[in-house]
Amino acid sequence: AQVATVNDVYSAFWNPAGISFVHSDMQLGIMHSEYFSGIAKYDYLGTAFPMKNKKGVIGISAIRFAIDDIPYTLNLVQPDGSIDYTKIKAISSQDYAGLITYARPISFKRFENRKDVDIRVGGNFKIIHRSIGTLANAWGAGIDLGVQAKIGAWKFGAVGKDITTTYTIWSFSFTDREKQVLAQTDNEIVSKSGEVATPRLILGAARTFAINKKIQLTPEVNLDVTTDGKRYGNVLNIKPFSFDPRLGVEAGYSSIFYVRAGIGNFQRILSDKDTNNEKKVLLFQPTLGLGVKIKNFAIDYSFSSLNMQSSSLYSHFISLKLDIHRK
Repeated sequence: AQVATVNDVYSAFWNPAGISFVHSDMQLGIMHSEYFSGIAKYDYLGTAFPMKNKKGVIGISAIRFAIDDIPYTLNLVQPDGSIDYTKIKAISSQDYAGLITYARPISFKRFENRKDVDIRVGGNFKIIHRSIGTLANAWGAGIDLGVQAKIGAWKFGAVGKDITTTYTIWSFSFTDREKQVLAQTDNEIVSKSGEVATPRLILGAARTFAINKKIQLTPEVNLDVTTDGKRYGNVLNIKPFSFDPRLGVEAGYSSIFYVRAGIGNFQRILSDKDTNNEKKVLLFQPTLGLGVKIKNFAIDYSFSSLNMQSSSLYSHFISLKLDIHRK
């Protein structure tokens, strides 16, 4: 749950409006995560810096999400029926995204005399590239828009992802040998295909409570609204919308040490223990995290579990952030 409170270089991912809070000459961020016990890897590299006129902030970031070392076995069986294990090679299924972000504060005459009101807007232009070994690759582009508002002690946020609908065009490349194997195994041989990411809206609200002079507590709630039809397992669906609530809380001590917890990805799915496939259980994804900020440097770690019924697949996330000042 981040859309209302995110305020650094990572805003490009969560809510582009938040990047407007970067005040150093440059802020750098890098994040690496091991998804599902290392099956998949997610990496983020970004930078943000205020414009010379100080009216806005520019961000540039890159994302990679991939599963590497996938055994490619299409050429395993030879024409004479023999098996040649030397023909197995490793390929990767990779998703890349490059984002250019711009954000700035805006003012309204109605609130110009209120110091407890602060409104920020921002947007992303993103280019997407995807590939599966040498077999297929795709290109696409999209736009995200975000807004954040601080009203008194409350913070609100909203993000529209893929607001214009993001279209990704795939092209495929097979050798004659690969086409032959695909035809023999009743696979359709295609040359082009398309993929559509429909608009998604994320709403959020948060408030910071001062427990004492050193301890602050910030809870936030988000609601992820998708528009691509009913999603299996979601707690609430109103065709064509599906709703996914998320809740997070952060406890900070002296603006140096942080402890965080979150819960989301609620799903109602069939119970593994019910052989009649009628009983459903409610599953969710918990997350725990720690953070340390010393002067211009911050390091954060978090841990998450899919909380599967039979076995859990754990994911680890670590991120670094550095503020650079010329003077």
